[in-house]
Amino acid sequence: MSLELQPITYAEACVFIDKYHRHHLPPQGWKYGIAVNDGEKVVGVITVGRPVARMLDDGWTLEVTRCCTDGTRNAPSMLYGAANRAAFALGYKRVITYTLQSEPGTSLLAANWRVVGSAGGGTWNRKARPRVDTHPTEQKTLWEITVIPPNTASRPTAPCAPACGDAGDTQARQLMLSC
Repeated sequence: MSLELQPITYAEACVFIDKYHRHHLPPQGWKYGIAVNDGEKVVGVITVGRPVARMLDDGWTLEVTRCCTDGTRNAPSMLYGAANRAAFALGYKRVITYTLQSEPGTSLLAANWRVVGSAGGGTWNRKARPRVDTHPTEQKTLWEITVIPPNTASRPTAPCAPACGDAGDTQARQLMLSC
């Protein structure tokens, strides 16, 4: 059996995730998604969006929010590889995802991702804000893949424009208008 990547709509991905994901509902949104088929039917989907943790949302990082298959061999690692290649082609520098600590991450390892450490877990239920947990509350493992070595990425900034009234004010306006 040969696997092939294909495009998928958000609505189609959500239906697949509703049917096959072991412990999560479909994500609330996405930047993009990718599907994999076996020549007859879709056997897996991956959804990619902005990082859920706001401190990781630096403009250069995306998060795989769901990777879901029907159990077809090699489909998850093919999806992870395609997701990070797409992110890097779009200019992103880092892609992250989380697994439950009870999951081995075999597909992530096969796609050259690395473990960053433990993260999250626990309940969102609070006395002042009651919640019903419909997801696993165990600790998570944070994974990443980067286009450049970790801790060397810095986001370029726009050139500093001179303050209004400075000699270079006209040049600064022209620079801003040309963007």
